[in-house]
Amino acid sequence: QVQLVESGGGLVQAGGSLRLSCAASGRTSSTYSMAWFRQAPGKEHEFVAVINWSGATTSYSDSVKGRFTISRDNAKNTVYLQMNSLKPEDTAVYYCNPTLGGRSPLYDWGQGTQVTVSS
Repeated sequence: QVQLVESGGGLVQAGGSLRLSCAASGRTSSTYSMAWFRQAPGKEHEFVAVINWSGATTSYSDSVKGRFTISRDNAKNTVYLQMNSLKPEDTAVYYCNPTLGGRSPLYDWGQGTQVTVSS
């Protein structure tokens, strides 16, 4: 069993910044890639960013490239998402999940953290 606890969301004006955190515990491995996803109201989960186990390789969706930065601290079993230049269309619940390097989540979703960007 893996526990994923996301935090750091909130309400921010367009152009602002937030930093999300995801703490992973349980039967997870530091060799997994870790990814962020988001789900806007009435929509499916959408891939946002992924980082490999060492942190050397990252990939982003076109919609966030250049504005968001994913990072990880394996000693703390934590992955981060720095979000800059936020737009109203970034409003969603954000989730993290391990992957095998791609964009498919391995485990059930955690509770997520709400990000709301006002115009």
